[in-house]
Amino acid sequence: MAMTMTQKILASHAGLDSVTAGQLIEANLDLTLANDITGPVAIREMEKAGFDHVFDKNKIALVMDHFAPNKDIKSAEQCLTCRNFAGKHEVVNFFDVGQMGIEHALLPEQGLVGPGELIIGADSHTCTYGALGAFSTGVGSTDLAAGMATGKAWFRVPSAIKFNLTGSLPKYVSGKDVILHIIGKIGVDGALYRSMEFTGEGVASLSMDDRFTICNMAIEAGAKNGIFPVDDKTREYIKGRVNREVTEFAADADAVYDEEYTINLSELRPTVACPHLPENTKTVDELGKIEIQQSVIGSCTNGRIQDMRDAAAILKGRKVKKNVRTIVIPATQTIYLQCIEEGLAKIFVEAGAILSTPTCGPCLGGHMGILAHDEKAVSTTNRNFVGRMGHVSSEIYLANPAVAAASAVAGYIIDPAELED
Repeated sequence: MAMTMTQKILASHAGLDSVTAGQLIEANLDLTLANDITGPVAIREMEKAGFDHVFDKNKIALVMDHFAPNKDIKSAEQCLTCRNFAGKHEVVNFFDVGQMGIEHALLPEQGLVGPGELIIGADSHTCTYGALGAFSTGVGSTDLAAGMATGKAWFRVPSAIKFNLTGSLPKYVSGKDVILHIIGKIGVDGALYRSMEFTGEGVASLSMDDRFTICNMAIEAGAKNGIFPVDDKTREYIKGRVNREVTEFAADADAVYDEEYTINLSELRPTVACPHLPENTKTVDELGKIEIQQSVIGSCTNGRIQDMRDAAAILKGRKVKKNVRTIVIPATQTIYLQCIEEGLAKIFVEAGAILSTPTCGPCLGGHMGILAHDEKAVSTTNRNFVGRMGHVSSEIYLANPAVAAASAVAGYIIDPAELED
């Protein structure tokens, strides 16, 4: 029976020859993930159910990234709960301040996720790892508790949408623009509980950082997961990181898809999602002059080294506009160190930006960049819901790092190319 890439991974982990869309299965997990917000809930549920052990201390990841370094007593207690649990069960992959990073950048960097694997996480953006040809998806903390204890989870096998990518991205256009364009096209529920499978000759032109960004925001289209085929770029990325045998899966040529779209990457423009939904997209040319008070460059969507380089290329030799608070957040300690070694940190500071320790911070209105009433921010994060980054009257405009950096300089949202004029 013909299967999509996602369906093949699920069938393999369920010990079945084949699966079909809508089928309920129980599958074995390769990794479970929680952070300092969702982890304590899962831990309490696991203990309430009477479990006194984890299924595999090597296959659980706990990352302190949302309110870490702790912003208040409550967040400190949350991290302490995770810290004590990790110590009690000898959890190998526990990442605290000094070692932690934003989870969805950290896990691939550390080689904890790989092609063909099945990962669940109590965070909706766990779908990021589809960039490596894995099936990864977000779950609730109760499901995660069961996964940590048993190493298993149940799934309803998703149907799929196929995105055929052609061409290559122009200057100042990145993976963020690809996924914003798609969400603007199909809507925030356009892929509801379906797999977004990316294919076509255009895939080869996308960097791994582009692919991580695209899969990261699959959930913003309502998808169960996003996934890319495994190619030479994937193999090069995992080389020296993933120290175990992995399996590469590929969709059957006659796999059935609910819908198919063709996206010519060469025709895309820098794209912005206006308040208050990621589907509310316009190209920078269509925006008009929208003044901003804050620019955020970072997050699990766009805090990787290429994002840092793209922002630094814009900010080099320039100053951010007075009264535009510009916050740059490398996603991991490794990326932070690269920013120092490559001179990017110096560029950011000299431009008038701040460089933060890795944290989710402002993305969820946690800390490190809360908006006051009526303030507007351009941000490389993934959600722009009402009150997401602070006051309910504030507004968030989602964009790529080059746009966010250029806008910080101009004081309003702008096409980076305009700074060259």
